[in-house]
Formats: sequence, structure tokens, C-alpha cells
Amino acid sequence: MVSPFEFATATRILFGVGVAAQVGPIAAEHGRRALVVTGRDPARAEPVLEAIRAAGVATAVFPVAGEPTTADAERGVEAARAAQCDLVVAVGGGSPLDAGKAIAALLRNPGPPLDYLEVVGRGRPLTADPAPFLAVPTTAGTGSEVTRNAVLAATEQRVKVSLRSAKMLPRAAIVDPALTLTLPPHVTADCGLDALTQLIEPFVGLRANPLTDALCRDGIARAARALPRACADGRDLDARTDMALASLHGGLALANAALGAVHGFAGPIGGMFPGAPHGAVCARLLPEVLRINVRALRERAPDSPALARHAEVARLVTGDPAATIDHAVAHLRALVASLGVRPLATYGLAAADLPTVVDKSRRASSMKGNPIALTDAELHEALAAAL
Repeated sequence: MVSPFEFATATRILFGVGVAAQVGPIAAEHGRRALVVTGRDPARAEPVLEAIRAAGVATAVFPVAGEPTTADAERGVEAARAAQCDLVVAVGGGSPLDAGKAIAALLRNPGPPLDYLEVVGRGRPLTADPAPFLAVPTTAGTGSEVTRNAVLAATEQRVKVSLRSAKMLPRAAIVDPALTLTLPPHVTADCGLDALTQLIEPFVGLRANPLTDALCRDGIARAARALPRACADGRDLDARTDMALASLHGGLALANAALGAVHGFAGPIGGMFPGAPHGAVCARLLPEVLRINVRALRERAPDSPALARHAEVARLVTGDPAATIDHAVAHLRALVASLGVRPLATYGLAAADLPTVVDKSRRASSMKGNPIALTDAELHEALAAAL
């Protein structure tokens, strides 16, 4: 029997090489003055800016230097109001997209971000619809172009948490694989391994449903075969297209199912160690969490359907119909190492920090989707293996 589920996403999704040219006319449908949120180098967004201006929409540019903080969101709202913007367009990776999503929400809802943040904030629901928001990703990893949350760093609390509402789904997601062709290999690897994690966790998690299952099955196989090619040759448009589509699938899946312990860890680690790339954190943790999940399921829930799902993940990741979860763990460890993803200790995480990370991760919303509740000892073991 199929359990009840809900599926929601961006109002429009445009996918394919060349679709970025349509951002101007789409922006003109939604506003007259756009705050364009970019990464640290706005020049990289110039083709999109030109397309928006050519459609008669005025622009004000707001760059985000790194992973967005609550302070960035507040400054973005101030910039949007100062320029009298009625539309927000984000161009870049997950950081500009999450920042843009938060700015669009707070532009129409009074009060600071902490009024609305999960875990460390008041968790108030948005009462007004956000300003129209368009997402134009230039990386293939986060899937933020189709999700209903914005991840922000709460610097005082040293944790990354979400501002979340179904109202925050973009009016349009414009996914053009050609925009990813110039990504360097290490960014391609970090983003791609994040995408793979965001396909695997919803598939094995507690809130999987038939629609997300179909997306995850296609996306896992697609990412597993395309990521090494995209890292080896950034101009391989077929590989870039596969990775962009896998990332899109992952965003759709996580927004409509749930994540798990990997992302439950990633929020606290990212907040405590701001220099740790989110994708690298996920990459190092993914094989260890899969290994420990399967062991815990075998010991405490041997009849769980999640065991069969982990077995299917093994076959999809390796491309081997006879692969077991042990093969998948070894395969993922080798893939992560071959792509140059560094151990978590490189970013400052030490054994003495692990109890704090475990404690903070227990409060993370993503942890609730894990296929089985892990003990503190199991969580500690997963972290220690990724150091």
C-alpha cells in the first residue's frame, strides 16, 4: 500500500542547454526591478544580468561572499528595499540561491531571520507570500532551485539551520547545464557528491514516496556514472547535463521526502567550521553513515524495507547488479579519495569536537528522516571514521 504523500516544487522548471536565455522574459513577467543575488564575483553572472536588463527589468546586484549567514539575509533585504526591488533573482551555487530565497521571503515578512529559523530561532511561519523568486543555478549539487528552504548560518549559535516554508518555492527554476562548464574540478566534485548524497538519503529514508523514488533511482545512477567524467573533463557537456539533471532530481527528492544523518551532521559541522565545504562534508560522511545505518537496521530492524533500499543503492552506485552495501561503501570511499576530497580533520574538526557535533546533530531536522534512529555511539563512530 502507498502511504499518503505530498509533492510540491517550483511553479516552472526549465531545463536544458540554452534555457538561461529565457531568464529575461521570465523576470519581466514577475517584476520591474530585480535584486540579483550572486556569488563573490558578480562578473560571472554578467550574461544573466544582461538578459534581464535586455527584457527591460532594472537590476541591483547583491554578492554573497560565502555560505550565507542571517546577517547576509538582513543586508540583502536592506539592499532590495533601498533599490525598490519587487523581484529577486539568484544566480550561482547553493549559497546565492539560498540567500536569494531567504531575502525574497524576508522582504515581505517583517522581523529578523531568527523569528523564522528552525532549531535556534522562533520557528514562526511566514504569513505573507515572498517576493517573486527566480533561481538560476550555475553548479550541479544543491538542488536549491526547487526546494522550499534556505540554509543560513547562525553565527552566534555556530550552526547552520533552515528558514523553511512551502511559500518559498521559486516561481521558476532555470537550469542550464552550459552554465556549469567552467566549474573547476574540486567544485564539481564537492557539488556532485552533495547531489549524490541528496539522492541517496531521500531514497533510503523514512519519507520516501513513489515520485521521489523514481527521481532518486534515475539520479543516483546518472550521478554515479557522470561525476568522474565531469571532474576529468569540465567541457564534457553530456556529463555536465547528467550532473545538472541529477542535482535537480536530488532537490526535488529532498524537498518532498527527507534527508538523513549525513545532512544532520553537515549543519552543525558547517556552523562550527565555516571553512568546511558542505559537499566535502557530505562526501566524507556518506559511506560511513550508509555502513552504520545498514548495521543498525540488521541488528534492530531486520524486517525494515530500508535494507532492500540500501541494497538497491549499492547496485545503482556501482553499476554492478551483484553489488552489496559493502561494495558500495568501498566504491564511495574510493570515489571520494580519487576526486581529492579531503578528510574532515583538514577543516579543523577534531576528536574532541565529536560529542558537541553529536549533540547538535540530534536537534537537526534532517536527522528525523534517517531510516533508523542511531545511538550516540553510532553517530560518534560515523564522525570518527570521516576525520
